[in-house]
Amino acid sequence: MGHPFPIREIARQAGLSEATVDRVLNHRGGVRESTAREVHRAMADLDRQRTQVRLVGRTFMVDIVMQAPERFSTAVRAALEAELPSLHPAVVRSRFHFRETGPAQELVAVLDRIGRRGSQGVILKAPDVPEVTAAVGRLAAAGVPVVTLVTDLPASARVGYVGSDNRAAGATAAYLVGQWLADRPGHVLTSISSGFFRNEEEREMGFRSAMRARYPGRALVEIAEGQGLDATQYDLVRAALDRDPDIRAVYSIGGGNIATLRAFEDAGRECAVFVAHDLDHDNTRLLREHRLSAVLHHDLRHDLREACHVVMRAHGALPPAGPTLPSAIQVVTPYNMPPGPVAG
Repeated sequence: MGHPFPIREIARQAGLSEATVDRVLNHRGGVRESTAREVHRAMADLDRQRTQVRLVGRTFMVDIVMQAPERFSTAVRAALEAELPSLHPAVVRSRFHFRETGPAQELVAVLDRIGRRGSQGVILKAPDVPEVTAAVGRLAAAGVPVVTLVTDLPASARVGYVGSDNRAAGATAAYLVGQWLADRPGHVLTSISSGFFRNEEEREMGFRSAMRARYPGRALVEIAEGQGLDATQYDLVRAALDRDPDIRAVYSIGGGNIATLRAFEDAGRECAVFVAHDLDHDNTRLLREHRLSAVLHHDLRHDLREACHVVMRAHGALPPAGPTLPSAIQVVTPYNMPPGPVAG
């Protein structure tokens, strides 16, 4: 079997003779199964220690580029900074490039500037448009690995995606809304911040598909392009409520939930069920106040840690690994909120 360690080093790690290790590695027999397991365990230990040695003294400068409402970018910054100690013995330094909205060309200019200046990696949340895909390709050509965060760019040259399965999240929201509305009449308002973010599009598709399958008689009313910002979201929701007197529930895919609730209150309407995404500061408070029914949450700290690991693997500082698994979707209610401050 192939391995990168001298037999003498394996024997020393396992506390066995070189002859015993040689018999195990070359399948010569005459060795107890427990002894063979000790040899393989020693090799695994050596591999981990070699990884640590490769990381000692390594500094990775990572750029986090995001188009998102301030409440979410703040949660991402907090999650990354909380995870930095777990990445030792490597040192990860971060530069943040956040904006709430704007034309894609401005985001492309940021990515191109990073490519010219140099970076060990980019963690990116961006709309899935051709200009951004092309900019990711230029970064890859310059040797800068790009990891997409919470929303993917599958046609790009990114090295990996970290985040949840967004179709499954949307289907989960449909299950919750349908169960809680039960036999009560009412239409469901779905709200996305922008049709250019793949994660929101996939959540919406998962929601619609599950609603059609389980609750075919329930009408869905869509609003879009509020950018997750309270100022624009309020007007969109209030207009939808004025047009449709039967809206009784909300599936908020893209945020702006304070404004959505204020629009219901100002219209003198009840929101019987409200399912949202992400335990940012706004949603945490709204959930504690029982103004949201549930928040679909995934662990941003886990996502940021995994994103940094993907960058390290791209530079050969960590051993190769299989595809990154989607983050677990947690259904958080006012009665099972995580203790302490939440970043995500």
